[in-house]
Amino acid sequence: MSASMQLHYVVSSEDFTRAGEASSDVKSKLKKLGFSPDVVRRVAIVMYEGEINMVIHANGGEIEVVISEEEVIMKLEDHGPGIADVEQAMQEGFSTAPDNIRTLGFGAGMGLPNMKKYADVMEIQTKINVGTTVLMKVAVS
Repeated sequence: MSASMQLHYVVSSEDFTRAGEASSDVKSKLKKLGFSPDVVRRVAIVMYEGEINMVIHANGGEIEVVISEEEVIMKLEDHGPGIADVEQAMQEGFSTAPDNIRTLGFGAGMGLPNMKKYADVMEIQTKINVGTTVLMKVAVS
């Protein structure tokens, strides 16, 4: 691949039937492009976790993905309530998901920690009542 590929996804709020479609699509494209199984797995994990967070907490949002020979860059942007305490939200097991979401098997408090664990770079910009932008990068080599 000599040029980068840019992808755009819209994530709907509270639509658990479609949650994960963007990460599945990127995973499929990375496989077809011949990326290593490790890169494909890591990108799929961080995108899925971010996508689910957007569905549960942030009234949906948009994801921009840039795939190049050097890295996969994912920018997840929402207009949700923002994250009140990023440091606390990064703690494994901490969750603000309501009980009805937990009943569905989500909201275990592993989303942000898993995103941090599997991305090479993760930056969070958040503002209360405005929204959150998460930028993640996974290096190809």
